[in-house]
Amino acid sequence: MKPIIEVIGLGGGDIHQLPLGLYRKLIDTKDICYVRTIDHPVISSLEEEGGVVFESFDTVYEKHDQFEAVYQEIVDCLINQALKKNRILYAVPGHPMLAERTVQLLREHNQIELKISGGQSFLDDLFRAFGFDPIEGFQMVDATSFLRHQLQYEQHLVFCQVYDSFVASEVKLTLLEDLPADHMIFIAEAVGSENEVIKHIPLVALDQQVDLSNLTSVYIPPITKEKLHHQFSQLREVVHILRGPDGCPWDKKQTHESLKKYLIEEVYEVLEAIDREDDEAIAEELGDVLLQVMLHSEIAEEAGYFTIDDVIYSITEKMIRRHPHVFGNVHVDGEEDVIRNWQEIKKREKKDKHSSVLDGITKGLPATLLAEDLQKKAAKVGFDWDNSEDIRKKVEEEIVEWREALAEENQIEKEKEFGDILFAMINLARYYKINPEIALMRTNNKFMNRFQFVEKEVANSGKDWTDFTLAELDIFWEKAKQKE
Repeated sequence: MKPIIEVIGLGGGDIHQLPLGLYRKLIDTKDICYVRTIDHPVISSLEEEGGVVFESFDTVYEKHDQFEAVYQEIVDCLINQALKKNRILYAVPGHPMLAERTVQLLREHNQIELKISGGQSFLDDLFRAFGFDPIEGFQMVDATSFLRHQLQYEQHLVFCQVYDSFVASEVKLTLLEDLPADHMIFIAEAVGSENEVIKHIPLVALDQQVDLSNLTSVYIPPITKEKLHHQFSQLREVVHILRGPDGCPWDKKQTHESLKKYLIEEVYEVLEAIDREDDEAIAEELGDVLLQVMLHSEIAEEAGYFTIDDVIYSITEKMIRRHPHVFGNVHVDGEEDVIRNWQEIKKREKKDKHSSVLDGITKGLPATLLAEDLQKKAAKVGFDWDNSEDIRKKVEEEIVEWREALAEENQIEKEKEFGDILFAMINLARYYKINPEIALMRTNNKFMNRFQFVEKEVANSGKDWTDFTLAELDIFWEKAKQKE
């Protein structure tokens, strides 16, 4: 037979909450009763009334920086004792199946037989103390182990195991990511016992409480959605309303086709904000890009084609699939290996979908970006220049052909030959790892800044533009260059 570990729940309050059967079991035990922590009112009562001997794991907490390591060591010790003694008692606060990580870890072991002997949960008293019905939506979180994105602020939110100022500080700092410092919360101590205390305090004061213990809980009442505009769910709802029956006439009439130009404009505004190194503007412009994604997804959902969930699922799956060195067991030595793996995975994904080397290119890209992509695709199969000198010769050759086209007075030929010059120049830029779109944008910005300086000089002179010769305006232009 397997050794037995019997887990007893001590309840959330004092000795009066302990069921009679469990009380007798503990009083009658002839051996040591192991407890995760000695800090519980029932334990002191049992020591006084029945002489029960307890051995706690409080010292284990001091050995580790992570709670998971603490719980794992406790479980290892319990299993070793069970293997030696064949049967042991292990007592935990509250109910063994409520927010008790050590019990969950014990359930994963097949070396022992685990018996759960119950114990009163503090949830009933918690609902009474804080005055809410869990049917309205309730989330209970282990304060020692949670992530911010898991928190559901529109439900009743309770943190348990807020047993010291360090844990309280971690909870506070996480909540401050979403809530203001003066947001009022509730803190409860020893709920259900005669020592029950409920405090209503501002969030910022959470880790300043001196009476935190193993019986401390923190309650956050539901937050109205108007205070959660920074969360993704709120953006989704706003876009849904804008497209709904009572929404905005402009938003309701938009289609994938009509929104194309706005998507392009918003992306370029992001690039402009990046060039200005304006973090606030970058955040705002990225929000505008996200809005375009949401509008396209809402339009598709209305038509029954896809939803924003499909969009997120697609990119999440792709990122995991194309990063086996992060989410799998593939080893890489550097960025070059990452790029090589990415291209190989991408090639395997696309092999059944395309027949041409140039397939898969987005033809709706701006001309400079499309030219660059075409050249990169061709280069992958060796169709590329070997050195910059040959590319420069090609540029000069195209300029000669353009001059010949000028002499013919044929507009279409002029455009074709001029396009050839641009295409060759993009090839040259690619050789030197220069992004032609960004390079041209920098020049555009430079021209705008210099021209606006010339405008100011003309305005300050009190004259009209027509009063200046080009040579005189060029003096202002040179002053603008010197300012840079």
